[in-house]
Amino acid sequence: MARDDYPHTCLIGAGSSGIAVAKALADKGLPFDCFEKSDRVGGNWVFKNKNGMSSAYRSLHINTSKTRMAYADLPMPDDYPDFPHHEQLARYFDAYVDRFDLRRRIAFERGVARVEKLPGGDFRVTLEGGEERRYDAVLVANGHHWHPRWPEPPFPGEFEGVEMHSHDYIDPGEPHDLCGKRVVVVGMGNSAMDIACELGRPGVAARVYLSARRGAYVFPNYLFGRPADLVLGGPTRKLPYALRRALYERIFRLAVGKMEDFGLPKPEHRIDQAHPTVSSELLAKLGRGDVWPRPNLAEKLGRRVRWADGRVEEADAIVYCTGYKVSFPFFDERFVAAPDNDLPLFRRVFKPGEPGLGFVGLVQPLGAIMPIAEAQGRWLADYLAGEYALPSEAEMRADMARERRAMFARYVPSQRHTMQVDFDDYLDDLAAERERGRERALARGRRPPVPARATG
Repeated sequence: MARDDYPHTCLIGAGSSGIAVAKALADKGLPFDCFEKSDRVGGNWVFKNKNGMSSAYRSLHINTSKTRMAYADLPMPDDYPDFPHHEQLARYFDAYVDRFDLRRRIAFERGVARVEKLPGGDFRVTLEGGEERRYDAVLVANGHHWHPRWPEPPFPGEFEGVEMHSHDYIDPGEPHDLCGKRVVVVGMGNSAMDIACELGRPGVAARVYLSARRGAYVFPNYLFGRPADLVLGGPTRKLPYALRRALYERIFRLAVGKMEDFGLPKPEHRIDQAHPTVSSELLAKLGRGDVWPRPNLAEKLGRRVRWADGRVEEADAIVYCTGYKVSFPFFDERFVAAPDNDLPLFRRVFKPGEPGLGFVGLVQPLGAIMPIAEAQGRWLADYLAGEYALPSEAEMRADMARERRAMFARYVPSQRHTMQVDFDDYLDDLAAERERGRERALARGRRPPVPARATG
């Protein structure tokens, strides 16, 4: 098939997911334009990214091991530590695009302002600055850790000190000087752990309170001398679900103990029913009195705060580590939106009834997102080349309903758990679906899903 017979694709974003898709499309010889709002690749992992969308703070390290996080096509360097710093991750993404000659395929500092579905089925893409282009397909890889979500509803009362979201946190002195201050850190996710521990180091904040609305299991980075995700991940993937859960709970009890022994609330869920929180530092900080556990914030009282248990304490700053919104500012909300972070998709990629639209990296994995985005990119490349065919719309919707029932039955109900997947299980299921789709494509004559009408 000639190159011009393939759909012309607009790829939005060159972060860690977008560059994997760019490679998959390039490998197939598919025509595409990739637009990146910033001046470099790497997205969220670029500290102080020029586009203002990165949530990376100065001390950030990954909490998934480099082995589980790396793309299959390019392992991370041997001299990288098990849990690299964000600067090392950014260099790795630069090395990826240069190794596979992708940089020339990316239009930097070209943000997408608007995407509109046209009556003929193709898309009009308007770039920042006003230029318009037409495409047969649009693939969205704009990330989901850049639009801060504040507490909903807001905590009652007024606060006279600093209030900020973790998205804006850089270090104890930037953008606000928190040194010597009494700081409340709200949340029990990974950012909350890191920020509370950094502020709790001797000589930094005067007092650090970690405020938890609900309990969480705090996993160490290492188990039995190895990165924890290598112990709990791949080796257990073939075990029955119930046995896997029982094994995780037993290992956690032996290696860590009870959360309430550290002053944290007892989790009300099973160990695999919430996105994991990883910190080898927090429990020691709680034991040393460097970080003080507190229940949920109940009320702001000027320069004081009231906790859910009625205690009142003085505070100078509140850092809200309350997550992010899934947001697509270039779409009309009547076409694509994710209220409460919920966007139902077939295998987290396809929107039924929209054959020219795909999403990449829109998952919250129990594991790393990069290999998942890599697999999704290859899947989409097969699809656009006509080598994979989707099931019927009815079959997709039935599959989505089954997946959502299982997800909502398993996980704690919250906006954090609307797109949760198990790393190994998802990759296995995706590989099986790709194979089924190849058979469907052969039966249908291996034709692209949308006709090539646009020219970019």
